Amino acid sequence: MLLTLVLLPLLSTFTVFFIRFIGNKYAAFICTILLGLTFFFSLKSFYYIALMQNPCYMQTLPWFLNENLTIFWGFLFDSVTCVMLIVITSISFLVHLYSIEYMGGDPHLGRFMSYLSFFTFFMLILVTGDNLVQMFVGWEGVGLCSYLLINFFYNRIQANKAALKAMIMNRIGDFGLSLGIMLIFFLCKSVDYHVVFSSIPFLIENSLYFFNIKVNLITCICLLLFIGAVGKSAQMGLHTWLPDAMEGPTPVSALIHAATMVTAGVFLIIRCSFLFEFSDTALDILTIVGALTAFFAATTGLLQNDAKRVIAYSTCSQLGYMVFVCGVSGYSASLFHLANHAFFKALLFLTAGSLIHGMQDEQDFRKMGGLSKLLPYSYSMFLIGSLSLAGFPFLTGFYSKDMILELTFSSYLFKGTFAYTLGVISAFFTAFYSFRLIYWAFLAKPNGYRYSYEHASESKFFIVAPLAILSLASIFVGYIFRDMFLGVGTSFWNNAIFVLPENNLILESEFIPTFNKLTPVFFSLLGSFTAFIIYNFLLKKIFTLNFVFIKIYTFLNKRWYFDKIYNEFIAIYLVKMGYSITFKLIDRGLLEMFGPVGIINKFLKLSRNLSNIQSGLIYHYLFVMLMGLIIFLSLIMGQIQNYIFISANILLIFVVLVFNFLV
Repeated sequence: MLLTLVLLPLLSTFTVFFIRFIGNKYAAFICTILLGLTFFFSLKSFYYIALMQNPCYMQTLPWFLNENLTIFWGFLFDSVTCVMLIVITSISFLVHLYSIEYMGGDPHLGRFMSYLSFFTFFMLILVTGDNLVQMFVGWEGVGLCSYLLINFFYNRIQANKAALKAMIMNRIGDFGLSLGIMLIFFLCKSVDYHVVFSSIPFLIENSLYFFNIKVNLITCICLLLFIGAVGKSAQMGLHTWLPDAMEGPTPVSALIHAATMVTAGVFLIIRCSFLFEFSDTALDILTIVGALTAFFAATTGLLQNDAKRVIAYSTCSQLGYMVFVCGVSGYSASLFHLANHAFFKALLFLTAGSLIHGMQDEQDFRKMGGLSKLLPYSYSMFLIGSLSLAGFPFLTGFYSKDMILELTFSSYLFKGTFAYTLGVISAFFTAFYSFRLIYWAFLAKPNGYRYSYEHASESKFFIVAPLAILSLASIFVGYIFRDMFLGVGTSFWNNAIFVLPENNLILESEFIPTFNKLTPVFFSLLGSFTAFIIYNFLLKKIFTLNFVFIKIYTFLNKRWYFDKIYNEFIAIYLVKMGYSITFKLIDRGLLEMFGPVGIINKFLKLSRNLSNIQSGLIYHYLFVMLMGLIIFLSLIMGQIQNYIFISANILLIFVVLVFNFLV
């Protein structure tokens, strides 16, 4: 059953080869049915492995076999894996179902569904692999599939640019991850999880000298792994690809940029908790970078006017929450928020797609308005998702987000206070821009094209049904699984997550002051209320405020100038340096000089010089023959001491030949 679970999406991928025989619609239905079976097997594995506490480990085929490195195609199924399986397969199945209607008019529907299935397969390889190399295969696979899906509309220039940007930014993180895996092999002589994690406590004193600076090897490995997570999970610095990736179809945004691919980096940190727990420096960096990411994305989302980009920045912000709570060893809270976030963020993306579909592909929510009466179902779904995102009490997002902030505060360290403060402020901004979007799209006066309103309508069953399921998950999942995931003394994780006893803050978080527990909820409600007041009663003053705070407005609207810095101060100089060094010096210089082109040119020149010797004049040939004969005789007879005499004879012969030539 477990191997079937992994291989069914791969089988679904191959339906693209039969589209010419069965058609797009039937191919889409077959893909959806296979993903439905995958989800069913994931539920069974969750029951038998996670709930019944029966972790499973299996090895199938040998991959690398030599005296230094042995790798099998192996699969590890424990509580962490099973939670990820539920998240991946459930969202993937619902996105497949949604795409049947949403992409139904596209002539490449079969190819699209095949890409989705291929992406799901690599995600399953990533989370089920029992070693770092197999995990890296899945890691690279989801990067490739994200490129294909973002660039699905390959005739659009912006989609081409966004796909290349996603690939390049992820390359940076992938390079760091690959170096981290190499260092792990150098240190532990293995890449299997169980070997690496069990040997780390005995190797914590190992150091590495980098430019004559002593660096702890565990810390170096953790930082390299974190660089990989920064790229994949769109943390501050390598985040710029995520908003631009909204150029892909909306189902892609729901699957990749809400529930699965962007959480791969967080999963890597949680899986490698056995490493991170032994590096205080790495944990501090996780906390600071995650908190800055949450704050940066929340402030940037305030001024976005594209519905999908607003949700994309909220995704980036929530990923910051997941990362900084890992910095205070709250891995279980991070995974709980990862699962909860997948449901309400997929709901937001899919509802936005339904909204855009109903408004004739209009994505700017300022050109909507008044849709609460025209599209009441979409309005209800979007409201549920936004409330859960904002952390409204007793919805799914409330239980995990508040737990994250309580854990960070209970660490009583600077990093915890720093993360808690930025997290609370980010919660305020998140609620603000969520209800800003709701106001402009649903509650404001109609501001769109008349044609769009005349043809606006709710979507059909295959779009409506996934939204209903996700809305239920966005309401109840947090309440149902809170004690199982985060309860004091819970045995659910069963050693799948490791936390040092002195870093375990679950118990301390129960006794923090009530004021600090209620502060995140208060700020979330305050953000919602502020958006409601401003856009209902103070709308005319927004222009004045933007003019007064023009520098802040420009700074946030330009997304903290990250793109400008990368383009004008890094990319251009790298291109120039690449042209001067890589192209002119190496490609056109060394490689052409000593490579095939240079060798060919040298031989051609040599052959031309040799061909000039063959002049066709007899006395030239006699001269060469006499020279050769004299040299040969001098070597044979050992008359090297008569060198001057021989040279004189050669000179005399040469003079005679030249005289003959002139005469």
